[in-house]
Amino acid sequence: MVKDRMTPIERMTAYNRGEMIDRLPCVPIVGNTAARVIGVKVSEFRGNGKLIARAHIEAYKLFRYDIIRIFTDLYTQAEAMGARVRYPLDETAYLEAPAINDISEIDKLKPADPYKDGNLPAHLEAMKITVDEVGEEVIVTGALTCPFTNASFLIGTEQLTRLTIKNPEAVHKLLEVSLETNLRYADAIIDAGCTPSLTDAMSSCTVISPEQFREFSFPYLKRLIDHIHSRGKPVTLHICGKTRQIWEMMADAGADCISIDNAADLLEAKQKVGHRVRLMGNVKPSEVMLQGTPRDVRKAVIECVRNAHDNPKGYIVASGCSLPTETPFENIHAMLDTVREIGYPVSLEVLERGV
Repeated sequence: MVKDRMTPIERMTAYNRGEMIDRLPCVPIVGNTAARVIGVKVSEFRGNGKLIARAHIEAYKLFRYDIIRIFTDLYTQAEAMGARVRYPLDETAYLEAPAINDISEIDKLKPADPYKDGNLPAHLEAMKITVDEVGEEVIVTGALTCPFTNASFLIGTEQLTRLTIKNPEAVHKLLEVSLETNLRYADAIIDAGCTPSLTDAMSSCTVISPEQFREFSFPYLKRLIDHIHSRGKPVTLHICGKTRQIWEMMADAGADCISIDNAADLLEAKQKVGHRVRLMGNVKPSEVMLQGTPRDVRKAVIECVRNAHDNPKGYIVASGCSLPTETPFENIHAMLDTVREIGYPVSLEVLERGV
């Protein structure tokens, strides 16, 4: 079995400089699978920064991927602003009710204080602990739900999309308060020693049109990314589902790396925006990582590397989205083992041989 010869930070630093590395960076996007690593229920993460940290530290030590992402669910900021979130005993949390029922209630919304409100303080505690323990060898990021998606959890996705047509001024007002929470939380994440990792599920072309993205998502994303850049941090942006029609705008917003969902074409992304941004993705999280075999994982990783290893701005092997909680450990190991075998510069023999 091929072993790593560099720490993740050594690897990422050298890769960014165009220097020799032992293998491509690899990030199976581990979320609540971390609970399985330490044998706890997902609901136990609620309000428990120490436990979140222990789970992600142990998951990193087990698999040795290149970026730790502190994450439990998409709703932490919306919940801190008044949304109701349901926490099943051993499944990922979900939105039970938005913070407001009608746009007329928008003045009730206040930006969240990341040090006081909801579960944000627990997540910040997890970030600090993780950085203190392993931050010298691996990049630690904190998940941040972007303005449009967070706003959809404040008023409901269907109502938000209707309002983009019926009352765009009110939507912009809602997005301003959502962005203010984002900016505060981004600063807190950076002050904890981490890098914000942006996710914007509802900005997908599966949900809104490219024209709606341009008007209601892009300006706020750009302001958020500009702010993070002003703090000296790079930005990775993930938007779920179909994103082909907005790749250029994602780059225009300032993203340094675009995380490509498995619903999109990685090769096409390289051809279209690879000269502008690093790409990351896009092994299928459910069909391959959850339901497949290690052989399936190996085949999918080789295909992704074949398509994107020569991306002008660089490439990170990754799952197309966060891994389902029950993803088999052997499949995560298979992803890392395959990347190690391919090495860097990539072994064309391995790519040609395939499985």
